Parts: sequence; structure tokens; C-alpha cells
Amino acid sequence: NQKDTAHTKAERNILEAVKHPFIVDLVYAFQTGGKLYLILEYLSGGELFMHLEREGIFMEDTACFYISEIILALEHLHSEGIIYRDLKPENILLDSYGHVKLTDFGLCKEKIQDDSVTHTFCGTIEYMAPEILTRTGHAKAVDWWSLGALMYDMLTGAPPFTAENRKKTIEKILKGKLNLPPYLTPDARDLIRKLLKRQVSQRLGSGSDDGEPIKRHLFFKQINWEEVINRKLDPPFKPVLSGEDDVSQFDSKFT
Repeated sequence: NQKDTAHTKAERNILEAVKHPFIVDLVYAFQTGGKLYLILEYLSGGELFMHLEREGIFMEDTACFYISEIILALEHLHSEGIIYRDLKPENILLDSYGHVKLTDFGLCKEKIQDDSVTHTFCGTIEYMAPEILTRTGHAKAVDWWSLGALMYDMLTGAPPFTAENRKKTIEKILKGKLNLPPYLTPDARDLIRKLLKRQVSQRLGSGSDDGEPIKRHLFFKQINWEEVINRKLDPPFKPVLSGEDDVSQFDSKFT
């Protein structure tokens, strides 16, 4: 399938171009019999999604650790001219030390059927920015909306806008009221509000300095960004592994 091939090649090109402490490493790629294989580093810490499901919700300092590493990964992608567009818990893996690694650069974000009349999105829409859903053109600020949705999910146990079907979920993302539980700290509430601005120009991170104003937000007042990039912060969850190829942190359906 030509489209799949294009997505796989796009993924390979991005992974070859992007080297970063919080982005999955492409070990090598090869082609055989019309198939393209990408060999990625093995990340034995499993999906952040699994840990979030297990815990239910994260404490704010735990969420702050993961969010800060994700911000640096997204900033790096943006500096390379790449919009990630698919930030969600399933695409965030943890290495054997418990640090974040973004994965899945296939860019299979949109699937167009019926001669472009209906546009359906493959994958999860709960974290997608309104401007992707309305197809009004989008830039790197879509990733900061998704970061807000992800942060909300980490701190409350569910994405900010959900409904019983896709159509109603899209309606909520476009028009629904943002409900912030009272147990969130004022700083967490403020950051989520500023990331989940439907008006792109008002969204934190939409300016030319990208993630800098996000990093200066009071939610991160305890964070030393130099320590973050150098992986000096203590991960809140350290996988207990029997060896390099331990698969215990993954759902058994994948192993």
C-alpha cells in the first residue's frame, strides 16, 4: 500500500534526522522483498499508558516529571520543523531507568475515504487540537494543546473532553466546557487552561519562542531544565526488570 509505504518512509526519515534523549532511537532500517523494516531501541519500561491505568491518576510532581521531559522532546521536534500531532499516553514509552521516550512517527494522522468527502481520523481523537478536527490549517501549537489534554488525563484519570462516540467527542473538543476538578492546585489548573485554548493565538506555546513560556510557568517552578535534559531528575517510577529483554512492563497481548 503506497500510503503505508510513504508513512513508514516518513517515520524512518524523521527518526534518522532526530536524535534526542527523550525520543526513541532508530537502530537501523533495511528493506527486503518490498517490505521496509525499522529496528528501534527496546524500551523495557513499557507504555506510560499502562502505568497511568495502573495508578488511576498521577500526583502532580509525578506528572510534572513526565510533562517536563515531553516538553523538551516536542521543542526539539519543532526546532527540526516537525509537528508531532499524535501525543497520547500510548505513544510515550519509558526506558529501563523510567525516563520518557516519544515513539510512533508514522504520521498516520488522517485517513481520507470516499473520494475526500468524509474525513475520518485514525487513532485517538481525545488529544487532538480543535484546528486539526476542523481542518482549518494547523501548526506546532497543536502539540501544546495535546500536552494540555495529556496533563489533564494524568491528573484526573481521563482526557478533558470525552463522550460516548466520536461525533460527540469532537463536538465537546470544539465547544464543550472545560471542567477542572477542585483538587488540582491553582498552578496546574492555570497551565491546563492556558494549553487548552481553542483560539490558537491565545494558546501558551503558540508564539515564535515555542515552549519557552510553558517552561517558565509556575507549575514547573521546582524544575531545573538543565537537569531535565541531562536526565538528572529521579524518575517517579523505576521499572523492576530481570534483564535487558524483560517484557513484564508490557501488556501480555503484545508479548
